Amino acid sequence: MKKRRIIIDTDPGYDDALAIMLIEKSRLFDLLAITTVAGNSTIQSTTHNARYVLDLLGSAAPLYSGAAAPLKRELIPANVDGLSRLARETLTKQERLTGDAADRMIEIIRNHPREVSILALGPLTNLAEAFRKDESIIPLTQEVVMMGGAIAVPGNQNRVAEFNIFVDPEAADLVFRAAVKKTLIPLDACHDVFLTLEELQQLKGSALYEPIQAMMACYLEGARAFEKTPRAYMYDPLAAYFLMNPDAYLTEPMDIQVETESELTRGMTAADRRGGGGEQPNVVVAKSVDRRVFVRDFLEIIKR
Repeated sequence: MKKRRIIIDTDPGYDDALAIMLIEKSRLFDLLAITTVAGNSTIQSTTHNARYVLDLLGSAAPLYSGAAAPLKRELIPANVDGLSRLARETLTKQERLTGDAADRMIEIIRNHPREVSILALGPLTNLAEAFRKDESIIPLTQEVVMMGGAIAVPGNQNRVAEFNIFVDPEAADLVFRAAVKKTLIPLDACHDVFLTLEELQQLKGSALYEPIQAMMACYLEGARAFEKTPRAYMYDPLAAYFLMNPDAYLTEPMDIQVETESELTRGMTAADRRGGGGEQPNVVVAKSVDRRVFVRDFLEIIKR
């Protein structure tokens, strides 16, 4: 079977790391590149973290760094970036920044027209920059699957906004307006799915057991301190898993616009849920996911 070609655009992050592991270990994809963006941490840290994950996996996927800041704003990083601490323990030199993620996206999509899906796990700055630089690649992009947004649940960055969209709402606005097939995995679906340390015991004996246990321990520590939850939600792995098993998701087409003006609601993904009225849908939204199926498949794939 021909493998699906993808680019992962990411800002690792524990859950980003788990998503990359899931993609690579599934053996279902031709990973043409990993592009990094500032979000969870600085561009130096996210690129360094991505190298750490690729080295853990023995992956030869090309790594390109991208935007060091949002399109029009200063970077507001996440509260916790413990993955950098783990990466520093095993990597002795800083990853060189190429700064060309948007250009590489354009090049790869042009080389494989209508065959490349973008898995966007962080702020959408790199993808927005690529679409802005070369609008002709928009119809040549097969699909964009994004982790981000909050539709009918509270935000995790302000009252209504999820972190990835909040960090660079102008970039998100540009991508949401682009005429390309889009799927959004928002907090609504992500809050259905978490992994426990007990469940991860099933990975004992695999090469990734110890690093994942270390990541999850730090992840849970940060979740308790900053998100006031004892659960390690699988935000980015759920976006990755959608590319493998979309049937596990309940979805609905929606028209969504991103708030860029109000500081109170900055980054809000405002969905038209009136029914029968409003604009045509511009994105398919995952409303829920089967946790049992996800956990089963995640553990089985990672154990390979």
